[in-house]
Amino acid sequence: MKRKLVSLLMVTAMSAAMLAGCGGDDSKQDANQGGTDQKEENAGDNQEEQKEEEDAGDGEEAKAPEGSGSVYYLNFKPEQNDDWQALAAAYTEETGVEVTVITAADGTYEQTLKSEIAKTEAPTLFQVNGPVGLANWKEYCADLSGSEIYSHLTSEDYALKDGDSVAGIAYVLETYGIIYNKKILNDYCSMENAVVASAEEINSFEKLKAVADDIQSRLDEINEQFGYELKGAFSSAGMDGSSDWRFKTHLANLPIYYEYKDKGINSTDAIEGTYLDNYKQMWDLYITDSTCEPGMLSSKTGDESEAEFGMEEAVFFQNGTWEYGNLTNPDNGYMVTAEDMGMMPIYIGVEGEENQGLCTGSENYWCVNSQASPEDQQATLDFLNWVITSDTGRDAMANKMGFTTPFDTFADGYVADNCFIQDDAAYTAAGKTPVTWNFSTIPSENWKNGVGSALMEYAQGTGEWDAVVSAFVDGWASEYQATNE
Repeated sequence: MKRKLVSLLMVTAMSAAMLAGCGGDDSKQDANQGGTDQKEENAGDNQEEQKEEEDAGDGEEAKAPEGSGSVYYLNFKPEQNDDWQALAAAYTEETGVEVTVITAADGTYEQTLKSEIAKTEAPTLFQVNGPVGLANWKEYCADLSGSEIYSHLTSEDYALKDGDSVAGIAYVLETYGIIYNKKILNDYCSMENAVVASAEEINSFEKLKAVADDIQSRLDEINEQFGYELKGAFSSAGMDGSSDWRFKTHLANLPIYYEYKDKGINSTDAIEGTYLDNYKQMWDLYITDSTCEPGMLSSKTGDESEAEFGMEEAVFFQNGTWEYGNLTNPDNGYMVTAEDMGMMPIYIGVEGEENQGLCTGSENYWCVNSQASPEDQQATLDFLNWVITSDTGRDAMANKMGFTTPFDTFADGYVADNCFIQDDAAYTAAGKTPVTWNFSTIPSENWKNGVGSALMEYAQGTGEWDAVVSAFVDGWASEYQATNE
């Protein structure tokens, strides 16, 4: 779910129509997160053409067999655009079936889908982020219960249902938590009077705060003793659009998760905010034990936060499995290595959290357009089945895109080489309970923006925490009512 967009990945014919919108208008589907949603640059400032047709084979366009149908995939993840283009070209070369992949600019997926679905040549394959997104698009979702791809799911939990109909199928499972630098943390633990002897002792908010506070107070001592250039315990909690989703959505998931867990529910029209004091103390830790002053967070970006961690200026960095590729990409010039990194749960001070695992789930569900022709629907299903069963498709998904998938066809050697995914598996094997992704039930993008604005005002000292509580609780009720009228 990393959100970097180096260019606006859309065809020229679409560009003019798409310029008017921004991610803040996406009331049903969140383009970030993780995924949702996942380095982001302002898409409106970086617009280039994306080829509508990819060359196949030796440069001649492959011809689809007559009457065989074709595929148009509206991709949600900008960071995987090149991989999907290559995969589409490989399928066309192998089968002769035309596959077009268009990637929406970051933060504009819902708006782009609304525009494209109304066209004669509409997407045959698109995605929704969960129950809230499905509510907006279920009339366009074909029932996939009899499909080959559905039969390969490892669990029914990865099917998005509308009654008895399978409206969507998750295609990637992602995990987030607190990424940490093992080398720096181990060096800290070896110091005299360190508050823990090893990273494994950090299993609660109380211990995490004690470690972060001590590191923050001893930055000069750590740097002098070990030769680092640490600037803070945590990388900056940037609140510009490329980073704020980490806190107004992913961090916000924790108090939502625990409230749902207490009540035995999986959605609500009125959140009570039972765990907002816990949300506050974690946010306070992020902005206090940081590489920068709280007043600077409004302009801090996701790229800056990533770079601070990558250049060993911070020990901790809240993010997800999608960050692995960026942090280990040699072109970025980062000092951190795969062997240096681990991921621990986001602890917010809830009773029993020592048994908590990482936050794992999906906001990425494939849907086949029920309004497309039968030939195009079948072509799309055939393409998806090839993606998850062929060596070419599985290699692309696991090794090039770095996805953990929910399909049984990946068990025989197609597992992403990602230390964060391995940490998630280790927590689960140790009996820790993964935190489910409940942010897909957030009523609207406006709710997230309201919470984000209140968090930023609080951080920079121009607002009170009561405003965050109001945005969280009152905003939920009003946005739920507005989006369910």
